[in-house]
Formats: sequence, structure tokens, C-alpha cells
Amino acid sequence: MKVVVQRVRSSRVEVQGKAIGSIGKGLNILVGIAKGDTEAEIEWMAQKCLNLRVFPEDASDMAKQRLSQSIQDIQGDILAISQFTLYGDCRKGRRPSFDQSANPSTAEQLYQYFISCLRKSGLTVETGEFGASMQVFIENDGPVTLVIERDPPV
Repeated sequence: MKVVVQRVRSSRVEVQGKAIGSIGKGLNILVGIAKGDTEAEIEWMAQKCLNLRVFPEDASDMAKQRLSQSIQDIQGDILAISQFTLYGDCRKGRRPSFDQSANPSTAEQLYQYFISCLRKSGLTVETGEFGASMQVFIENDGPVTLVIERDPPV
């Protein structure tokens, strides 16, 4: 499993020009599911995202870049969007290979499980639409952008 976590001032996702998910201060999480991923990877990643300290305690911490609070600490929002292209392998040729991405039915089931794990926190969790062509609007804060990976069991 691979996610791109971005600290945002706001973010929204649209499908065919209609906003289907929108948040204020919080995290925009792009979610990639790999072949072999299980609920164990999903649960680990949800906890990692919920507890990752990427927010400053106050404005003075912001100037020093001291990140001491999690999304739960600040009671922020989350926008989680499926993105199989995170597993695009561009090492050969000019066209990405998506051989490492989970098949769509498995990926959708695990993506929905990831959403349910995040929602157990009680935070507002918005989503994109699995498999749809989406436009994502991100007001990145900092910018703070992190890539987190967890390999499936072998």
C-alpha cells in the first residue's frame, strides 16, 4: 500500500464538474492499493495517517517547522481519494506499467475498508469516487507532503 499525505488548508474533489467531497484544514490522502495488500496493511496505514504528527502546535511552531500534532489532535478533516497510478512503474519505456496495482474489485474493497478505518476516529472523512475521472483541488499547507509505503506480505 502506498499513500501520499498532504497537509492542506482546504481540498475538494469533483466528478464531471460537481464537487463530491470537500474539506477544510486537514489531510488530503491519495491512496494506492497494491497486489497482495490485505486488511492488515490497510489498518496499519489508517493508524499511521491518523497519528502522523504533521501539524504545528501553534504559530510559533510553524516558523520553526516543529510538527507536534496529528490530524486527531487538531480535529481536522480528511479527504481520501483512490489513485491506482501511485503504482505506475516508469523505469522502462515511455508508458507506465501498472502491474503492481491491485485489480479494481479488490482495490475498491480495500479502499472502502481504509475509509471505514479512518471514520472510526470520529473525524470528518470525505472521499472521491472509486474508478472515476476526478479533478482534485488542493491548497497544500507548508507545503507538507509525505509518501508512506507498506509492502504486502510475501
